[in-house]
Order: sequence, then C-alpha cells, then structure tokens
Amino acid sequence: MQPLIDNARTFGQRPEEFAKLAEGQSPEVLFITCSDSRVVPALITGARPGQLFELRTAGNIVPPYTTGRPTGEAATIEYAVEVLGVRDVVVCGHSHCGAVGALVRGDDLSAVPAVREWLAHAAPEPAPGRPDDPTVAEAVQHHVLAQLLRLRSYPCVEQRLRDGRLTLRGWYYEVHTGSVREHRADTDAFESL
Repeated sequence: MQPLIDNARTFGQRPEEFAKLAEGQSPEVLFITCSDSRVVPALITGARPGQLFELRTAGNIVPPYTTGRPTGEAATIEYAVEVLGVRDVVVCGHSHCGAVGALVRGDDLSAVPAVREWLAHAAPEPAPGRPDDPTVAEAVQHHVLAQLLRLRSYPCVEQRLRDGRLTLRGWYYEVHTGSVREHRADTDAFESL
C-alpha cells in the first residue's frame, strides 16, 4: 500500500495538467471490463484522463435491463449513452478470468454468496470452454458476445444503434501477452486489432 500512498501524495503536484479536467468530461467511449486488477483500461488503450468512461464489474457482466429496479451498471450505461453521448461501447473480457473460469469449472461458490448470486443472475448458463484451460479464452470470448447481446436490450443502446450513433465492440485482452483482439462480425472471430 505504501507505494500507492507515496504516488498519491505527489500526484497532485502538477495542477496545470489537471485544471482542464475541471471543465467537464466528454469521453467518446464507454469501456466495460472486469474488476480484475490485471486489467487496466487506460494502460491497454493509452487513454488519458477524460477519454474513457469506465464500468468495471466482476466478470465484465452487463446485467439484464429491468425497469423498476435500476442497477448501478444500468445507470452508468444510460448516463454514458444519453448524457455523455459516447459513440462506442467496448466490452472487454480477459484471459484467466476468475468469474468465467468459475462458471466453466462449476466451482462451489457457497463461501462467496454475493459472487455466486451475481454470476447466477448475470450469466445463467456457463459459457463453453475446456475446464483445464487456465486462459478460458473460448469461454471468455463467448461471454463477451453474450454481454454485447445483453447491451442491445437497453432502450438507450437500442435507440442509438438504430440511429447509427453508437457502435458496440467486443474485445478480448490476453493478460499473459498484452495482446488485444476484437470480434469481427464478418468472420465471427476475435482478430488482432
């Protein structure tokens, strides 16, 4: 923790670099990814402060859209699309994902009931994959596509897609290599950017 504290102490010593950020934000991308500490959107994309609006959830899960019981995730998506007017939404899954791996392996999650409920609610069927594959690559890529499909059920996303003002993108990040692949509809495969 101490190195993080030390950096935080010196971080604000360059106020000229941050003054413009006080005027507001206008990111063009909503980046939905996992809470995993190995996945750092700004590092992966090279984004500077103000360029990405981020939504991080366990397993980069987009919960089903429901009325009457809004979630923090739904509010974040709606705000990014309707208020900030993002032009792209990226759902980025990653190799070695513990959430997707737990689904593929059928892990006993009784010791972590909130995690179990989250995964059961947001991903009702385990993604295909080999339980012995530590990267769970195939399962994660399938999972990313399922989250993109779920995003389409959000009214604000559906409207902007119909109007051509929004693009959805599915990415797969390899923790062990740093490479990023994007799903291509024409080949139905994840290919290098």
